[in-house]
Amino acid sequence: MPIRIPNDLPATRTLADENIFVMTETRAMTQDIRPLQVLLLNLMPTKIETETQLARLLGNTPLQVELELMQTASHEAKNVSPEHMFKFYTTFEHVRERYFDGMIITGAPVEKLPFEEVEYWSELCEIMEWSKTHVHSTFHICWGAQAALYYHYGIEKYMLDEKLSGIYPHTVERRSSMLVRGFDDVFLAPHSRYTGIRRADVERCEKLRILAASEEAGVYMLMTDGGRQVFITGHSEYNFDTLQKEYLRDKGQGIHPKIPFNYFPDDDDTRVPPNRWRAHANLLYQNWLNYYVYQTTPYDIKTIEPMQ
Repeated sequence: MPIRIPNDLPATRTLADENIFVMTETRAMTQDIRPLQVLLLNLMPTKIETETQLARLLGNTPLQVELELMQTASHEAKNVSPEHMFKFYTTFEHVRERYFDGMIITGAPVEKLPFEEVEYWSELCEIMEWSKTHVHSTFHICWGAQAALYYHYGIEKYMLDEKLSGIYPHTVERRSSMLVRGFDDVFLAPHSRYTGIRRADVERCEKLRILAASEEAGVYMLMTDGGRQVFITGHSEYNFDTLQKEYLRDKGQGIHPKIPFNYFPDDDDTRVPPNRWRAHANLLYQNWLNYYVYQTTPYDIKTIEPMQ
């Protein structure tokens, strides 16, 4: 089954060219089915690239997904046209009375700032609190995961000695979770961040379960019992060249970044990096949508039970 996105969203043509089944709004109107309502709070500066990455993963499942894009009203996007934001994005004020089967909160390049100094922190806190009563399952990515762990459970982030960037091996630690169903015992995933969380802090929280971790990159995948909240500290949604673009950007700015770990063939940044995490990225989002959204969300979306 397809993902339903606006007819002329830039991601539509990209995904169609990749043979991912995209259903336009026009065709969806003829379908007698309740699609999963998924809200994407896109905090990344590369809006269109992030929209496409996540739509690609959400569209590669047997389920019909209706994706709605949201931005924060307290921050103006600077790397995409105002026309794009006006045409395709809504704000919290326009959805606060609605209910969603799933929600994704992305990362953001603000991790060096204390949470309370982030321009849109108050608005984000309101959205995260609202998600406990109006969203069946919320999926948090990288800084979005750190922000939610801090807001909901008081888990602090801390600065790393240097930027964590590369493709790292991770080990499944909780095989009983359906979120890792079908995963290899050891799998690869990208990371790109300056901050992290401490495993000991997570283990002290009775409501959280660690599902997968890396010796180099730390805790990667965690969730609450029942899957109402999922936290991913890396970027499984990244394209094969996203880390390359970030590395070359930093290099061009004179930051002198280290070569991303386990990424370029022979650490040669002139060679094309292969995508070695695509299968597990697709599996992660398929498992989330199937087992923690579709299988358990109520048919009457307005009867979502508040989180305790």
